[in-house]
Amino acid sequence: MALTLDQASTIVDTALAAGRAESMGALTVVVLDAGGHIVALKREDGSGILRVEVATGKAYGALGMGISSRKIRDNLVDARPTFVNALAAASGGRFIPVPGGVLIREGGTVVGAVGVTGDTSEKDEYAAIEGIRAAGLTPDPEEPDPNWRG
Repeated sequence: MALTLDQASTIVDTALAAGRAESMGALTVVVLDAGGHIVALKREDGSGILRVEVATGKAYGALGMGISSRKIRDNLVDARPTFVNALAAASGGRFIPVPGGVLIREGGTVVGAVGVTGDTSEKDEYAAIEGIRAAGLTPDPEEPDPNWRG
């Protein structure tokens, strides 16, 4: 199973549309394949100059650890800060341990990850999940943080 360009494009476009529907800040969305390579990327007008790196870092960290960036934050940041710092160093700084990095599964297999940035991390995660669902794939986590609306 491989993530297609059509699927990645649907993820990006739907995540951006979800952001507009919820009046989110200017979003940047990146989709990585299972090998960590960029398949699709879009930045909305007004998105900050570091947003590509942040979105990529959220997706890359999730893909590299095999868990969503929310789980990384919730389970590792406070409990194992030295390990988190080592992961950031080992990844060359491409590891952002906050929500918005969501694994993409197809038939239970991880086929990639999406990273979204531009609003609160919980809202970013919501947009990522909406994009993955629209492509007919399974997001991991399957549901956004229940408090994503603030």
